[in-house]
Amino acid sequence: MSEWPTHMSRKADPREPHLVHLRQLTFGGQNAEAYWSLDGSKLVYQTRQPEWPDEQIVVMNADGSDKTLVSTGLGRCTCSYFSPDMKWIYFSSTHSRNQGAQKPLDMSKGYVWMINPEFSLYRTPVPVASKDGPGRGAPRPQVVIDKGGYVAETTISPDGKFMVFTGAYDGDIDIYRSDLDGKNVRRLTQEVGYDGGPFVSWDGKKIVYRRSAQKSAEELDAYRELLKEHMVRPSKMDLWIMDADGGNKRQVTNLGGASFAPFLHPDGQRIIFSSNHHDPRGREFDLFVINTDGTGLKQVTFSAEFDGFPMFTRDGKKLVWASNRFGLVQGETNIFVADWAD
Repeated sequence: MSEWPTHMSRKADPREPHLVHLRQLTFGGQNAEAYWSLDGSKLVYQTRQPEWPDEQIVVMNADGSDKTLVSTGLGRCTCSYFSPDMKWIYFSSTHSRNQGAQKPLDMSKGYVWMINPEFSLYRTPVPVASKDGPGRGAPRPQVVIDKGGYVAETTISPDGKFMVFTGAYDGDIDIYRSDLDGKNVRRLTQEVGYDGGPFVSWDGKKIVYRRSAQKSAEELDAYRELLKEHMVRPSKMDLWIMDADGGNKRQVTNLGGASFAPFLHPDGQRIIFSSNHHDPRGREFDLFVINTDGTGLKQVTFSAEFDGFPMFTRDGKKLVWASNRFGLVQGETNIFVADWAD
């Protein structure tokens, strides 16, 4: 990472008028799921690089400087998020059960995601920069939630009163809520099917998430058989929204294909998300915005292959996301930031 530049300005795509002053913040490997700190000064994300067995967690300044490893460098890590007080970075990791790479997926099953039961939720202190440069030192992750099954996809209410996460330890894949110390865990979704990827709105009142409903007995049987093997088929997902206590659940999209990674604009009226519903082959994912009542769908990005994991700053002025654009090799994914123009 020391050889990476801080950032690079990139030429805007004229089809993407919402995205102004485009900057690339990472270079090489697989970099994704970058999320803002409350004040917009830092980003935390996951990256796969040759020196580590699998994806790890890195924090950097909003301009791409001071990239610092904050996970252990062991196992596989995912889904990092800042606590609002900037004391902690929460993330899920397998390092206590498996210090190597996650086992390869069984491709005979088709396109599937692994719901890895070796993941537990940890937190580690946010590194503090010194006069000699970014903060260093051995990470000291603390266990927050360990259920002996998948716990990941954690995001935190901006007031610090609660966090939400996805768990697969009660016989299904559901969304849960708890205190930031992992106490007072409460299940928010009960319907059979994959409920995951929850994000708390900037005002802390709503949760947006993805859901894959099983509409027939055959689909339900197939879902349960895959789940026994800790896998899920994410080819059909739509966006849902609910109150922060799990009430008033309602479906937002019905697009076909896979729609995921939703995040509410600070105005509380629009959701930005990634979807492949417009590609008959299902290979190209772009960013879209839609009103919370399901109207006003509009495409935001148009680059080939993948754009995903978008998040607005609290003031709505900047957007961060992951993209394959400008990759030097096929499938390279990097972190991009742009000013958001309404």
